Amino acid sequence: MNGHAPELADGFDLEKLTPEFYADPYPTYRALRETAPVKLMPNGCYFLTRYDDLIAAYKNTKAFSSDKKKEFLPKYGNSLLYEHHTTSLVFNDPPAHTRVRRLIMGALSPRAIAGMEPDLIALVDSLLDRIATKERFELIGDFASAIPVEVIGNLLDVPHDEREPLRDWSLAILGALEPVIGKEAFDRGNNAVKDFLAYLETLVERRRGRPGNPERDVLTRLIQGEDSGERLTAKELLHNCIFLLNAGHETTTNLIGNGLVTLTQNPDQKQRLIAQPELIKTAVEEMLRYESSNQLGNRMIVEETELGGIKLPPGTLVTLCIGAANRDPAQFPNPESFDVARTPNRHLAFGTGAHQCAGMALARLEGAIAISRFLARFPNYVLDGEPVRGGRVRFRGFLSVPCSISA
Repeated sequence: MNGHAPELADGFDLEKLTPEFYADPYPTYRALRETAPVKLMPNGCYFLTRYDDLIAAYKNTKAFSSDKKKEFLPKYGNSLLYEHHTTSLVFNDPPAHTRVRRLIMGALSPRAIAGMEPDLIALVDSLLDRIATKERFELIGDFASAIPVEVIGNLLDVPHDEREPLRDWSLAILGALEPVIGKEAFDRGNNAVKDFLAYLETLVERRRGRPGNPERDVLTRLIQGEDSGERLTAKELLHNCIFLLNAGHETTTNLIGNGLVTLTQNPDQKQRLIAQPELIKTAVEEMLRYESSNQLGNRMIVEETELGGIKLPPGTLVTLCIGAANRDPAQFPNPESFDVARTPNRHLAFGTGAHQCAGMALARLEGAIAISRFLARFPNYVLDGEPVRGGRVRFRGFLSVPCSISA
């Protein structure tokens, strides 16, 4: 056990995080796993860091609710942010969750995702062509963030000349999910929901008049619903379009950015992946485990349950620390080492159970194509300055990563 572990665990407060924690939360997560795996926070919520405890919470949807109405009302009040985050797929329980998820999953079938591959390769190659004309480039802005916005834009068939605001809207709305937000972050998030809803209303109206192919166009599929007559309400439709962009955008940007930065920090693994490009699938899984794009989840106890010998009564808020569980030595041998061939690798970057990420197959495809083609094109890329972290605990990624093509 780390000698500083009890001290790190004792001093941990999710609402008072330090710059050192944002830079590298893993020593703290390790300390919590070792000394206080079911840790009571000063605000009365419990923070879980063990893999097996997260599995138990994900699988037991009767005791651990994803519905956020009670939790979010004091934080957001009766705002558009509240309306959005309590209507979207991820923050609902069955049967509402089941109904919306079935409609979205129907549009993200294996056949539909396989059909996206040629366009995705063309997109990645065009971005790489642009980077090739520069000596220095910005890994996030010039590459990682451009890919998912285009992919989700294509899924919803958003005209190319209307996509510019999507990334900023997404960052603002997801930024408001941090454990503590000030008035500025709240206002930014709320205004983003308002502007996004106004845009989607016009997009939906146009699509009702001229439907697309429901096999490829998720928005048309959501408007038309299932053959059984299953439909989303107008509010559910708009908010779940926002959710689709947000869920598929920042997490995939982070996967690509975190993955390529981690390779520079592990040059032996970088060389191994370049020499053995067939390892890309296990490498992407290891990137998801080692630097999980989404580090935290939340549940509310609705039926008394017990974890780690601690009774959790109804009404208790629980934070699931995915970033800690994905480095739990009880599940992953040598969890602090980055291994592009690691197998098995049952990480929780996409969650598990009823709420397992609906777009995970698409995220994996985006990550594999983006990272493998980047490495093949620029095997000697290096960091050219200090990467800037996003300053977020829930979504772990970079705002900017200055790079150059060759050493």
